[in-house]
Amino acid sequence: MFCHSQFGLTNRVAKTGKVVKHLNCNIEPQKESLMANKTTFYETSNVSNPGLTGFPGLANRHFLDSPIIQEAAAQSPDCPPAAKPVLRRFKTAMFSLLLVPALLATGCASKSDVEVLKLAHALDTTHPVHKGMVYMAERLEELSGGKMRIDIYANGQLGNERELIELLQIGSLAMTKVSASPLESFVPEIQIFGIPYVFRDEEHFWKVLNGEIGKQLLDGPKAFKLKGLGYYDAGSRSFYTTKIPVHTPADLKGLKIRVQESRTAMAMVQALGGAATPISWGELYTALQQGVVDGAENNPPSLYISRQHEVSKYYSLDEHTAVPDVLIISLRVWESLTPQQQQWLQTAVDESVLYQRKLWAEFSAESLKAIEDSGVTIIYPDKAPFRAAVAEFHRTYDGTPTGELLKKIQSIQ
Repeated sequence: MFCHSQFGLTNRVAKTGKVVKHLNCNIEPQKESLMANKTTFYETSNVSNPGLTGFPGLANRHFLDSPIIQEAAAQSPDCPPAAKPVLRRFKTAMFSLLLVPALLATGCASKSDVEVLKLAHALDTTHPVHKGMVYMAERLEELSGGKMRIDIYANGQLGNERELIELLQIGSLAMTKVSASPLESFVPEIQIFGIPYVFRDEEHFWKVLNGEIGKQLLDGPKAFKLKGLGYYDAGSRSFYTTKIPVHTPADLKGLKIRVQESRTAMAMVQALGGAATPISWGELYTALQQGVVDGAENNPPSLYISRQHEVSKYYSLDEHTAVPDVLIISLRVWESLTPQQQQWLQTAVDESVLYQRKLWAEFSAESLKAIEDSGVTIIYPDKAPFRAAVAEFHRTYDGTPTGELLKKIQSIQ
């Protein structure tokens, strides 16, 4: 199922190069340098990181983030800003070109015996979502009688969320886990998860996700060659700060709060009085430590695992949004599976969702206790003022598809 044409990827690279050339951005030397170094890229990988079994060349994937590609946009005087997204797509295409031989070697050699799906994500292996996916892999192997297998690559070994999504779109990777927020770029209605206080409580939240609305949202990305398989619990997001405790929305005024790269998340923080500041997750610890931002918002396990509680003093459990993690599969890969294989996979996913929710509840409670034991002050604010503060924000969606979806959700009892 991973035997997708290598020529297709080569053509994609060629086309991307033409687009860049059309934008008067001279990256030909960088392209030649990349291809010239491909042999070294392969040969050194397994020495620097032998853990990437089945993916020769990926241990040094930071090579693709080197000046070979990135500085083409930064240093070339005739490279306009509009070319930068094209360069990023070129980098992904080249990464995929190097990835394909490994997939061909590991995913197609024994196709008649075992169907191997590659799953990559950016979480730590101690995270409940990772453990849920491990359970899914175990159940799939059991359900299929050993005819299907999932190989999991954690800790961002194969890229960040955006890069993994792009690899799914071209069929070079089978599955990944992403937070729902970035998916709003593909399915505008998914921004519903970023709107504060949409759900009354946890029971209401899961009733919506397990119902018709949840299923429709999972099918939404099909136009972009992606398919949602299920939702993993990621808890509720709350504010944590380094200097000022947050008891009411007024306490957020003027504070620089880190948010995900989501317009809805930014609008939400602004509606509550804060100054939304998009920063990547990997840079957030340092940003909090150095005062680049005054706080952020996330669930207890994420705050604890990332060790960001070490540089935070207050955690206010206002629980403004519930943004699930979404397990997605490449539509190309999904459609290459037989109906029986699709059934085995979906059953394994559904069972893993229930298993992960139990793990999440346990780990969330443990994480919150550990955060408090570390010296962070836990605040349980009155949520009424927060709900009132975003009422006008809710009304901005009136007359839109998202506004209609908001009404449907609120009507579910």
